[in-house]
Amino acid sequence: MKRLTGIGARLVVLAAAAGGWQLATGPGANPYFLPPSAIVSFMYRQWFDGPASHLWLTPDATGNLLPSVGRMLAGLAIASLAGIAAGVAIGRIRLLADLAEPLVHFGRAVPPPVAVPFFLFVFRLGTPMEIASIAFGVIWPVLINTIDGARHVHPGQLETARAFRLGPVQRLVHVILPGAAPKIFAGLRLGLALALIMMIVAEFQGATDGIGFEVATAQTTLDMPVIWGALVLLGLLGIVLNLIFAAAERRALAWQRGPARTE
Repeated sequence: MKRLTGIGARLVVLAAAAGGWQLATGPGANPYFLPPSAIVSFMYRQWFDGPASHLWLTPDATGNLLPSVGRMLAGLAIASLAGIAAGVAIGRIRLLADLAEPLVHFGRAVPPPVAVPFFLFVFRLGTPMEIASIAFGVIWPVLINTIDGARHVHPGQLETARAFRLGPVQRLVHVILPGAAPKIFAGLRLGLALALIMMIVAEFQGATDGIGFEVATAQTTLDMPVIWGALVLLGLLGIVLNLIFAAAERRALAWQRGPARTE
């Protein structure tokens, strides 16, 4: 009941915000500030009015929305795997930390959008450039949080693992990764938000399809329905991805909460 009440309260707040937005954009309002009803109607016709055999996605959606989501997930996956692997190594090996941490702090200080022209030069136009740009933006919060989590695994747990003569792989799987998991998931949550941002930034730089490409094209013609539709779509996509991630995080870290208490 508590969870249902919380969901209901959030829906009420969203409905109130949408209602206020609708009233503020009535007749005589700024023509560049579209009402929610017009935005939703455009989004349905543009992206979700396709045949059932294509999951109601239009050709525009399959040609632009799906490629963007695919690139974002690919960049997020690459950065997550690389960041976790490197972060555990740097966090547990002191010599490697001394050598690598200056490079890590140098890389994290570079604003990810500034690096997009470099990847454009290396990979030229296309999906590899966009995935590389997304991965570069995502890897730093994952890497930094993993280093911190792996470095601060409770010493008692490591001593217990040694007492039971667990090998390096067993210590990694059963002690280090679980101990660092809360920090790792915190980094992944930050990386998820950055992946959405970098997806749009990368597609602004000369892509031939994708949500960012549509927005960049719409800006040149002041096509406000496309711009507003993309903004709302990105917000909804962020909400859906965050809900999926939160569910996975709760499941993965359920052991931390312990058994439920009975009244």
